[in-house]
Amino acid sequence: MILHQIEALAAAGVTDIVLAVNYRPEIMEKYLAQVRDRYLPPLNTPKPRLYHTNPYFEIQYEEEFGINITISIESEPLGTAGPLKLAEEVLRKDDTPFFVLNSDVTCDYPFKELAAFHKSHGDEGTIVVTKVEEPSKYGVVVHKPGHPTKIDRFVEKPVEFVGNRINAGMYILNTSVLDRIELRPTSIEQETFPAMVKDGQLHSFDLEGFWMDVGQPKDFLTGTCLYLSSLAKKQSKLLTPTTEPFVYGGNVLIDPSAKIGKNCRIGPNVTIGPDVVVGDGVRLQRCVLLSGSKVKDHAWVKSTIVGWNSVVGRWARLENVTVLGDDVTISDEVYVNGGSVLPHKTIKANVDVPAIIM
Repeated sequence: MILHQIEALAAAGVTDIVLAVNYRPEIMEKYLAQVRDRYLPPLNTPKPRLYHTNPYFEIQYEEEFGINITISIESEPLGTAGPLKLAEEVLRKDDTPFFVLNSDVTCDYPFKELAAFHKSHGDEGTIVVTKVEEPSKYGVVVHKPGHPTKIDRFVEKPVEFVGNRINAGMYILNTSVLDRIELRPTSIEQETFPAMVKDGQLHSFDLEGFWMDVGQPKDFLTGTCLYLSSLAKKQSKLLTPTTEPFVYGGNVLIDPSAKIGKNCRIGPNVTIGPDVVVGDGVRLQRCVLLSGSKVKDHAWVKSTIVGWNSVVGRWARLENVTVLGDDVTISDEVYVNGGSVLPHKTIKANVDVPAIIM
């Protein structure tokens, strides 16, 4: 998910990216190194450099996307606004506005259009908003009367209809916004934005196309479906051609390094990652197979996330938002109904009722 955002930012001309990390930053650093080694081996880029620049920035990483990536480590969780103050040194390196993204949001990132719109109104901030069918579940953005974009207030889970636009978790802000934020745990949505609204400094930008908060497994699968459908609408060459005999229903994305067996039926809405091995007669639908995983002969996998290096046994059946962590083994002929299996586990008996397997 991070890589999708990084690629979109780089395409829009962004040169510096800060990743605000509190939990296990070494995982993020290791992954970015793997991305560099996988996609950019001819460039002979140097290994990541680790050094202390000040008490708040502990890892500096230069990547050959043509951008610099800094991992900003929070010693305590700082909410959604505090990390911006923590990264002030990077964000104020010049006077240009900066984007702010929640890392668990997926869409067609409209960064160029967003930057142009922000520049056109000249105020401090712009929130990307998306229209939803049931606004009562969300915090709704309400505009000033007679103004199509200037925000008047936010209404949390409205009982009566006041609008159908919600915060999509993407913003562009002038550096002056940093003066409104203290270095402490604080919320940009509950503290910073209302103060900007009070001063008439916050606008909304309508997002076109799909959008999804993919922070939960069921939403991750839905977001994956929306992304694959978006690729299909664009007739993207990333998708496996429907002329392939194993593609059923389309919207199938397969890494070139993956191996697919005979007489499989794959799709719709399937993503198969690097070095995945799919056996003979396998049925895959609405699922994601992460790198290094293996699905053995005649298994059925639906509405499932198969974790890295996991193994699904012969004739096994997984469904109903089953999630396998890293290095999980599902034995032959085992049924898993909505199981969330923690890493390094072997499941030898059926999981008939959704449960967390620890």
